[in-house]
Amino acid sequence: MLATLYYVHDPMCSWCYAFKPILDSIKTKLSKEINLVYVCGGLAKHTDEVMPKDQQEKIKSIWKQIEQEIGTKFNYDFWEKNTPQRATYLACQALILARQNNKEEAMLEAIQKAYYQKALNPSKTEVLAKLAHEIGLDKKHFETHLNTQETQQLLEGDLNLRRKLGVRVFPTLLLKYKKESYPIGINFNDSAKIIEQIEDLSKNTYF
Repeated sequence: MLATLYYVHDPMCSWCYAFKPILDSIKTKLSKEINLVYVCGGLAKHTDEVMPKDQQEKIKSIWKQIEQEIGTKFNYDFWEKNTPQRATYLACQALILARQNNKEEAMLEAIQKAYYQKALNPSKTEVLAKLAHEIGLDKKHFETHLNTQETQQLLEGDLNLRRKLGVRVFPTLLLKYKKESYPIGINFNDSAKIIEQIEDLSKNTYF
């Protein structure tokens, strides 16, 4: 019987961006008996309000912390070139649409590169539509469906799953087998330690 490894994240979560190389490594080593499922956790709801300066400074400090501890690089031009909003749901909805076309992982990578490397704002429809086009999605269809009630409801499905799993921080890995869920300790520098946890659980729960 297949087990499920849930990856609960947000496309505009800086710690999730820092975790990407480890996640990529995990995917190459994961048993075929385990199905990796992405879950949009949703950091911040829709808003047009400008992010307060103190919050901007807090996020910048998190970027610097990640750079020092993990070595991930960020483009700080973002804060000068954009009007930041504390809003990530639209980017999550972009992933939901991409998922319907088996492009979820490509869209996630595109959003992270746009935000953290190219100083673009993934809270904006026009940015997300451009990224959708770049990964091979129909731009007009994407723009039309990005913020519909149907897409919002699909995102709510992910948010409800996140709540059901009891996840409050991103990124989170949870291994589910039958009715039980097992938290996997996150390590930002060593995928082998994460795989070791998963393999130990696999043996002990007789997948």
